[in-house]
Amino acid sequence: MNLNRLLLVVILAGPAIAMGGSVRVQNPSDPVKTLVERLDLEKYKATIRELTVFGDRQQGTARNRDAIDWIEAQLKTYGCTNTERLTYMFPLPLNQRRTGAAGNEDGRVRGFSSPTGVNRNPEAQQNPRLRELNSGSSANGSREEVYCTKVGVTHPEEMYIVGAHMDGLGFGEAANDDASGTALVMELARVFSSPDVQTERSIRFILFNNEETSVGQGSAAYVAQRELLQGREDPPGSGRYPEPRWLGMIQHDMMLFDHGMPRSDGTVSPEQRPEADINIEFYSGGEFGGVFSPFAAGAQTLAWAFQRANEKYATRYPASVGSDMGATDSASFISAAPAISLRENERIAQIGGGWNPHWHQPTDVFSAYDDKDFNLGLNAAQTTMGAVGNLARVTLKR
Repeated sequence: MNLNRLLLVVILAGPAIAMGGSVRVQNPSDPVKTLVERLDLEKYKATIRELTVFGDRQQGTARNRDAIDWIEAQLKTYGCTNTERLTYMFPLPLNQRRTGAAGNEDGRVRGFSSPTGVNRNPEAQQNPRLRELNSGSSANGSREEVYCTKVGVTHPEEMYIVGAHMDGLGFGEAANDDASGTALVMELARVFSSPDVQTERSIRFILFNNEETSVGQGSAAYVAQRELLQGREDPPGSGRYPEPRWLGMIQHDMMLFDHGMPRSDGTVSPEQRPEADINIEFYSGGEFGGVFSPFAAGAQTLAWAFQRANEKYATRYPASVGSDMGATDSASFISAAPAISLRENERIAQIGGGWNPHWHQPTDVFSAYDDKDFNLGLNAAQTTMGAVGNLARVTLKR
């Protein structure tokens, strides 16, 4: 090959390298993979630990309000400076409550009666420090929840909602339910808020309140207040969209504990099961409570996109897809957008069947989990980062 022909081949090939008489086209780097690699196990664990400082964060208490203040301050330190709060009254008016997938806070779902239920007795907490920390009962009234937004550079009028609930129950530390999901969303907000990261579409990171009261009254308040604002430019001509159109809603609720089903004596293994996986669930529509979802097909498509992202980006744990999504904040969105949830177990058959003995119990504390458990949560973060990064079309500024 003479020099002129070699130069022509190189020009036509684009970013290519001529080596040993052949031309190798260089693959562009994957910006999503770069972001996934920025997720950090120790940071994830540290955020969970900081959230447990506020005890179970039961809604309507001072410890809940203090946790919201801390979450907002942390989001701002990440560079997610456009934080906002949504205010609503609890209990919600009847016309604002959402009818969603099956389940309630006591775990009685589709024929299952959870062996754990909800601990409502503060004296069941054996640790005197936690008894004192969780003192003070909930009172009805005004509530707040906090969110921030990565604004898309090409389509700011469209967004994906990435959520978790920050309130808990049981007079423990609510480390798994749901500091594990809250910390996951905060980790994603931290990475996506890096100054070199931009996305074509917007991403909203929201930490719902009142999930533990009749399943998702905080998320129901969000839908009631914001659904009709979708895609409206305000002020007109500004290029600003206070509520971009909802392309999908992804909830993260209980991310750490996959130790298998109860043994014959009702106990659960202290070790993570070898088959541990991440459960991605969508609402199939109509089966529970006769609720029809016009977005059921879109939710299923979204769930499989997350499964593919798990295969590509998660470092350790696989994902399985199921159609029994229920009893978490994504249920508030089923009539408004494609909605899925990520969990440690199947919500209906497994969590509802007693696979997690810490659920809503005084034993849901940080020390109950080890690095295998925390890695399961981190792999869920990798899964969501991979999927949302691709869906929102992330790029890195040079």
